[in-house]
Amino acid sequence: MRRFFSTLFVLALLAALGVLAAAWYWLRQPLPMRAPAVELSIEPGTLPRRVAQSVRDAGVDVDPRLLYAWFRLSGEGQRIKAGNYELERGITPMRLLDKLSRGEESLRAVTLVEGWNWRQVRAALAKADQLRPDAARLSDADLMALLGRPGVAPEGRFFPDTYTYSKGSSDVKVLQRALRAMDRRLEQAWAVRSPQSVLKTPEEALTLASIVEKETGKPSDRTMIAGVFHNRLRIGMPLQTDPTVIYGLGESFDGNLRRVHLQTDSPYNTYLRPGLPPTPIAMPGKASLLAAVQPAPGRAIYFVARGDGTSQFSETLDEHNRAVNKFQRGK
Repeated sequence: MRRFFSTLFVLALLAALGVLAAAWYWLRQPLPMRAPAVELSIEPGTLPRRVAQSVRDAGVDVDPRLLYAWFRLSGEGQRIKAGNYELERGITPMRLLDKLSRGEESLRAVTLVEGWNWRQVRAALAKADQLRPDAARLSDADLMALLGRPGVAPEGRFFPDTYTYSKGSSDVKVLQRALRAMDRRLEQAWAVRSPQSVLKTPEEALTLASIVEKETGKPSDRTMIAGVFHNRLRIGMPLQTDPTVIYGLGESFDGNLRRVHLQTDSPYNTYLRPGLPPTPIAMPGKASLLAAVQPAPGRAIYFVARGDGTSQFSETLDEHNRAVNKFQRGK
């Protein structure tokens, strides 16, 4: 009987050593991949078990249960960092965990600038280094449906910022992040709106913010400009803002706004149509969003550029005409 248990112990020990040897071998073998490189995105708060599944979903042919076991047994699973990773062919389970726990992201960046319109956003994404042009193949309507906003115009819906991404990432993912960022910024701004604001919805705030963004030459004037537009909306006066007319002209605008343009009707001609235009006209930044909902108090309903980036504000038409003569006509 003693010999039997001794033999059983030896066999168990050999089996355990065999498992350890197999595990040691597996940890140093390249993981099978469906492409030369795949993108792995890990959101903040993702648990190790979900990370293992995400590795599989990204295009690595590995049993996520086996990978999760490695994460747990190593003691490093809880140190995995959120981010965007590029996993190249030849990566081993050991190197994979080391990469994720160190946060070794492989990133490129694209910048969306405050005041850009949607055409400019499209152009920037098309030129971005190693960014897969999935959105470029879609119409605006199809793209917004894919992003979960069917029937919503893309103009102004994406927050201007610098977005990092890994090689081969989809431009749709960048837009998803920019869309969520604008949603957050707009929600935050709407939550602190002034009780005196005439805006009825966050969408109106976004549209007004886009106009403020395009009209502002000097940041310190931003809330005053917003105040002018609030006052005009309050009394039913047309906004009479050139940037909306220019936006309505689209690519036909040659840089010279003429009287005929101001007299030609369009949904964006705020000289002829009261209220806000039907959509934003550009991407507003955080400061313009806040200015739109927290306008400066006052009774000014006119403003004109002084020529140095600042604006002159007036409460009456006579004051405004004098300011125009002084700052734009040199009289």
